[in-house]
Formats: sequence, C-alpha cells, structure tokens
Amino acid sequence: MTLDTEPDLSDFSQIDFSNGAVAAVSGGSDSTALLLLLKAHLDRNAPATKLLAVTIDHQLRPQAAAEAQAVARLCAARGIAHRILAWSGHKPSTGLPAAAREARYRLLAEAADAEDIGLILTGHTADDQAETVLMRQARDDGPGEERSREEGRGLAGMAPATLYDWRHWIVRPLLGIRREALREFLRREQVAWIEDPTNADTAFERPRVRAALVEGDDAPRMAEAMALARKAAAEREQLGHRAAMLIRSLASRPAAGLVRLDRDFATAADSRAAIYALRILLAATGGTAFLPDQARSEALFGRFRTGPLCATLSRTVIDARRTGIFLHRELRDLPPAVAVSGNALWDGRRRITLDDSSGALLIAPLLVAPLRPALAAKRAIAGHGTPASLVRAALAAEPALWRDGECLGLLGEGPGLPGEGPMPAAVAAYPAVAPFARFLPSFDLAPADAVAALLGAAPVPAVPFGGHSAGLPRAKA
Repeated sequence: MTLDTEPDLSDFSQIDFSNGAVAAVSGGSDSTALLLLLKAHLDRNAPATKLLAVTIDHQLRPQAAAEAQAVARLCAARGIAHRILAWSGHKPSTGLPAAAREARYRLLAEAADAEDIGLILTGHTADDQAETVLMRQARDDGPGEERSREEGRGLAGMAPATLYDWRHWIVRPLLGIRREALREFLRREQVAWIEDPTNADTAFERPRVRAALVEGDDAPRMAEAMALARKAAAEREQLGHRAAMLIRSLASRPAAGLVRLDRDFATAADSRAAIYALRILLAATGGTAFLPDQARSEALFGRFRTGPLCATLSRTVIDARRTGIFLHRELRDLPPAVAVSGNALWDGRRRITLDDSSGALLIAPLLVAPLRPALAAKRAIAGHGTPASLVRAALAAEPALWRDGECLGLLGEGPGLPGEGPMPAAVAAYPAVAPFARFLPSFDLAPADAVAALLGAAPVPAVPFGGHSAGLPRAKA
C-alpha cells in the first residue's frame, strides 16, 4: 500500500470533488493518512481541485500548538494549503468531548465557507465505527437504564456522510479501513504521526471502549460490531423511506407553524413507520434536536385510535380531532426577544438571515420574538376544515419582527399586519428541519427531505457522490 497503490477506498473514487475539499487533519495517524491518500487521489484524477487542510487547536493541551505546526510543515512539504484554527474561550467542565466536537465542526465549516468549499472529509476509521457502536450498545444495555427501543437507529453508528448545518457535507471515506492498515501505510511512506494522550485517557468513555476492544484478539468483536452497524443502518434507511412515504401522503401544512395529519394516519398498517414519522414531525414542530422518547410516542400513537385528545410531547401540542391530527408549537418556553443577527437558528425551527449592507437597520434596533396570541388572532383565517383556534395557537408561537414595542409582522410570511409598516427586506426567515437542522446523517435523507417539502424548507443539498441520486455508497468492513 503506497501513494501509487492506495488501499481499497472505492468511496474515494465516487466522491464528487468538483467544489473542492477541506480535509480535517489533527496530525494523528488516521487524519494524516487521509490527507496523503486524498492528495494522491486528486493529483491523479482531478489535479485542479482546491484542497485545504485544516487543523483545529482545541487549546486543551500545551503541546497542541506545536502539533498543529507540525501538520503545517507536512502540508508545506507536500504543497497542500493549510490553516490552523483555534477553539478559544470557555471550555465546559462537563460534556467536554461533545463540546469539542461541536466546536471542531463549526470551525471546519467556517474554513470551508471562507474558501467557498462545500465538502469536508474526516479520517474516521472502522475502529472508530466499532467503538461508536459498542458505546451505544452499552448505553442501551446498561444497568438501571430503560432500553430506548430506538429501532436500532443508534447502532447504525456514524454515517458515510453527514450534512452539517444544512450546508456542508462531512464525508468519512475511511470507515471501512482499519487504523492499523493506515499506520502501516504511513510507516512505508516514512511519515510520522502524533499520538494524542487524551485518546488513551480512560476518564473518557471512548478511550475506555478502545482499550477494551484491543485486548487480546479484537478481530471477532470488530467484525461483530461492523456487521451490527451495517444491519442497523440498512434497517434505519428502510424505516426512513417508509416514514417519508407516510409524511408525503398524509401530512399537510394548513398554516404557518401548523401540521395536519389525516385521520388515516392513526390506522396506518405500518405502525412502526407511522410512529417514526410521528416522532420526526413532533421534533420538527417543536424545534427539538432529538426525537421524542420511543415509548411515549408509541403510547401517544395508540391513543389516536381511541378518540379525540389533546396532549403535549417534545414541546409540541397534539390536538387529535375528527377533522385530523394537528401539531403546533406549545407557547411555553418560547425564546425571549433577541436582536436580529445573521444566520441565527431561532427556537430550532427558523433560520433568521440578515443582509443589511445599506445599514438601514441601524436606525432603530430590530428584535425577533413570538407573535403573541392577540396579534395571531388578526391573522387566523381558517380553511379546508382547519379550526381557527388552532391557526391562532400556531401563529402565536411563530417568529415576528418587533421594533420599539411594535410588531412589523411575521417573519417569512409576507407583508406586515394591517396598519403596520413594511417588513425590512434585509431580514428573512426560512423553515429549519429540526431535528436535522444541525446534523443530518445520510441514513435519514428520505424523511428529512419529506419534512423539508412539508414545511417549505430548502431541499437537502445533493449528496456529494457522483452517480448517486439516492442513498450513499456503503462503507465496507
């Protein structure tokens, strides 16, 4: 295995690099091998492709800055553009790995934006995938914890590609390659790598699982974990396609912030897909980043068949009537008024954008806040069997523009209310598809696309795999 004869990375050759690529390179063996293999692949097949290596200094260890400089020297020697970005500011005392991961992806996306690149590649390997699956399996089976009954969603592990912030595809082309194979490649190329001591710090969950996995002969456990991931991923994709069909055929949006399900949804023969669709729609309506509890969702779905009901779950009011099953955001815990800023995610449900190049908005500050029930009553025009009370309740939780205590109108809903001034053209709001607004694994493309169409959100950007209009190539074990 050399730069001229790279390992079996069939996913590499299928990736569309026409808009360039950002490679996340920490200096460890996995990301260093990714960079060298990617550079060789592009040199042979697409030499004009813009390639940028980015190293994130999390500023958690004194040695990190020197390690980032070592990556910079390697890139300079290979003719690869390179940037070092620092995660500065406060570091949380708990949940540090998750916070560092979020900061890393945010900084990588900023680097991609600066170079007008839409594709980010990371060096996650088969070892990382197995660790992820075993960690999630242990959480499901752990003592004192009720099984989540997530229909195998978490056991699918990391997706071959994940859409970040609805803009950037994060691709993991090495998910089918063992870490030791990549290290052997680097040894043959006489390229050193950095050993991060935190990867062996058993105070964190992943290093503990990693240490347990490599004890003795890890091949059987590795094969078992990878087989479990492939099976769970296939089941998750299939369930998502069935849920998407139900959303497209039985869900509608009679007013802003209001989703209606046909009564036939309650008697759907495919109850698994219906419950999955319901969970996704509840999260999307409530603006939550996670799907509601499986058991509570199953109980709610069962109640649809017993008659009318009004309940709340996942910040969403569920109002089941003879005319349909209606979902809207509850009025509790709505965001307080905040100043308008560029590309903000409001309540998990709306992306607020600002383009005030003229400076007109500096005359008086604009605030984003819920419309409120009194003003919603002026807007509530019922139709097509939709009760006016539900339209009012849904609109009251929608974002509106306010200035000096006066409402200018609903964001994203055209002109202001009667008697109000015109809406500033510099401010716009677009639906966001929670729970996929931040991270959308490729496993969930079908239901995410269906919800985007339902809410009027931007469609999912095309997957970065040439010749693949649906689905993604599967990483090999």
